[in-house]
Amino acid sequence: MLAPTPNFSSPRTGPRLLVRLNAAPADKEAAIREAASLLSAAGCIDAAYGASMLKREGVSNTYLGHGVVIPHGMVDDRHLVRESGLAVLQVPGGIEWHDGQMAHLVVAIAAQSDTHITVLRRLTRLIQDEGRLERLRSTASEAEIAKALTEDSAAPASTGTANDLRQRFDWTVDYPTGLHARPASHWVETARGCPARIQVRHGGEVADAKNLIALLQLGLRCGDEVTISAEGDDEAAALAKICAAVTGLSAGEKAAAQRAADAAAKAAGPVAGWNPADKPRTMAGIGASPGLTIGPVHVLAAADIVVPDQPEPLTSGADRLHRALAATGDQLRALADDTARRLGKADAGIFKAQGELIADTDLITLACQLMVEGHGVAFAWNAAVERMAGQLSALGNPVLAARAADLRDVGRRVLAQIDPALKSGHDLPDVPCILIAPDLAPSDTAGLDPARVIGLATAQGGPTSHTAILARTLGIPAMVAGGPGLLAIENHTRAILDGTTGRLYLDPSAADIASAEAWRAKQREQAEAEARERAKPAETRDGHRIAVGGNVNNPDQVPLALDQGAEGVGLMRTEFLFLERGDTPSEDDQYATYSAMLTALAGRPLIVRTLDIGGDKQVAHLHLPKEENPFLGVRGARLLLRRPDLMEPQLRALYRAAKDHVPADAPKGKEAPLSIMMPMITSVPEVIRLREICEQIRNEIGAPEVPLGIMIEVPAAAIQADAMARHCDFFSIGTNDLTQYALAIDRQNTDLAPEADSLHPAVLRLIHMTCEGAARHNRFVGVCGGIAGDPFGACLLAGLGVDELSMTPRDLPGVKARLRASDMAELKALALRACEQEDAASVRALDTTVATGA
Repeated sequence: MLAPTPNFSSPRTGPRLLVRLNAAPADKEAAIREAASLLSAAGCIDAAYGASMLKREGVSNTYLGHGVVIPHGMVDDRHLVRESGLAVLQVPGGIEWHDGQMAHLVVAIAAQSDTHITVLRRLTRLIQDEGRLERLRSTASEAEIAKALTEDSAAPASTGTANDLRQRFDWTVDYPTGLHARPASHWVETARGCPARIQVRHGGEVADAKNLIALLQLGLRCGDEVTISAEGDDEAAALAKICAAVTGLSAGEKAAAQRAADAAAKAAGPVAGWNPADKPRTMAGIGASPGLTIGPVHVLAAADIVVPDQPEPLTSGADRLHRALAATGDQLRALADDTARRLGKADAGIFKAQGELIADTDLITLACQLMVEGHGVAFAWNAAVERMAGQLSALGNPVLAARAADLRDVGRRVLAQIDPALKSGHDLPDVPCILIAPDLAPSDTAGLDPARVIGLATAQGGPTSHTAILARTLGIPAMVAGGPGLLAIENHTRAILDGTTGRLYLDPSAADIASAEAWRAKQREQAEAEARERAKPAETRDGHRIAVGGNVNNPDQVPLALDQGAEGVGLMRTEFLFLERGDTPSEDDQYATYSAMLTALAGRPLIVRTLDIGGDKQVAHLHLPKEENPFLGVRGARLLLRRPDLMEPQLRALYRAAKDHVPADAPKGKEAPLSIMMPMITSVPEVIRLREICEQIRNEIGAPEVPLGIMIEVPAAAIQADAMARHCDFFSIGTNDLTQYALAIDRQNTDLAPEADSLHPAVLRLIHMTCEGAARHNRFVGVCGGIAGDPFGACLLAGLGVDELSMTPRDLPGVKARLRASDMAELKALALRACEQEDAASVRALDTTVATGA
């Protein structure tokens, strides 16, 4: 075994430096132990510090970049360092360090006080000089290694020339939008799985293929010529693998570009309703909340924040940065999982790419450089992100400019983890605006002020998402699934948003604005006429009355529903009691809410849906098991039967409210003051078991009987409606979920959301079957899904045999007016014609026929 070299610096002028050439440790652990033994033999550390170095490696990868690793001990074990020192193992053959990363220089650090700051500054500059690092891997001179680690030289400047590695492949970029983050992250992932060096050259610019930011900084556009080269262990296989990855993405990138072109062409086509005459730039999405609005665009972004510079020891700062990066990585993985489930893997790729951005060694190295220069960790991180993002923005490529925005966005996530006080909020302009965002959580949407946000457009989401539902509740015109192009719109751009058709028209002409204002005025006049009549019942011209209620989640919303013409509450979603707080509401908390609802309604009907959790509604504090496909998993009644700790307190609270507020001689059926319904029923045994549990709790409390119903949300329940009706008092059809399950379309999937139309003939036939099955046992049928609030959809439902409709309160006047203008015989004929159509578009075309009198 080679003996360590003498000191190259005295303890008074710097750390002791120990070098071992041509080391060949068996693995990472052996390398750390060997370096620790050098430090221990030289008297720099207690032997126990070696174990601390291994422990550090278990919680934090110490690979710094470009073949350099810096193993060191835990902060709490610094007392085991007797004298500052460095132990350097030169490993010419390389050693795998972490996930394919190959280490050639192992620089073990034992630091007292702040001596490690100087060491890290030198290392971060050294790893930017690839030529020198290459020499150090094979040099026979210990002094050369010592010099590299003891001199304070500036980072090398680019020479402007670039040489390819030994094996090469020439390729012309054929991605229509160039090399953006998602394909680049795939290149990086592939390259990192290869031990050989891989680089990409465009002209005189070279990037490490294992470095995402470096790749993006090449600014590759469609048609650019590049040379991809490899050298080192198994270089031929590495080149073949990276070339397969690069070319294998071409078809998908071209298909994505074609989809975008198709969407643009579709956006330019006419729609039913208002259309501009002067052909402004149009972005198409899906209408989520009706209405036409005009105003400036505001793209939702985090507000600018001032990051204080609070220096701290590098070891503690590095620990905080590591924890922040790890926590953000967890966040991004969770977002990617959720997005992949809702929207598909392609859309989830952006979060994977963001994960690569914050894992980039150049970015982390730059942050470390700023820390070793004396800056605080939050300041250093923010400055590093801004510098890298500025370099991307300066390339003049709009795709890369968007990646700069991604880097800043994910950088803010990390910043909030470093210091929660730096968590940024969202600022809105002083004037009313059309708000644009990637997506909004239901709680974010619920907090919007309709006086300041006059329209909403999201890049993601679906028309039946809770965000869309809440936008309709607030009366804010909204479109969803507009695509990432929305986020590139400049703030203050004048726009017209049509939430009915899902179109955003940018920079419209004065004539188009005047036309839109006239259309809006006409629609407002019609809405005002309907509002004046909203207290009248929904009774057809030939005397058939449809019960009409509002979808309401808490007692505070009841007055608005009643003012809009609701005759009661047809759906109370109790999951909001769980979603809007960080813990499970107690039985008493729930009792208070249900009692307040009954008091606010003063004897009018209230239908309460028991806890409906699962699918797209997850409650973190319930710690439910993760499911590969939650929409087909344990949700609704399935969850309640498996979690009596959730179901029984809720039922006790409901029956306590019934005992205190429902008279024994209260009416039954549609007029009952309180009814309970169970979600996601798929079988008769579920209904029987749930009735048994309800009856047991009712008897224990001494409450009066209340109607017990079930949600019809899956085809199995609709097909067996006659059997189900024997064991329950009413049905309520959830058309959003019924559509999803009948058509096998995730209602959150942006690509498929336009096809998830509840007026599809297959869905209408299932509703008809449900009504027929209920009629055989004299049960009433309600609908609380999205199409109940669509005037044409409401007419079809009435014609199919639905007895009660419940909807967003703001939809009530229009639905009631449309039903009052109809004859029941005509609606039945219309519904039968709709069931005979071949697709949803043909069904919707019937609305035009009716409207024109044809």
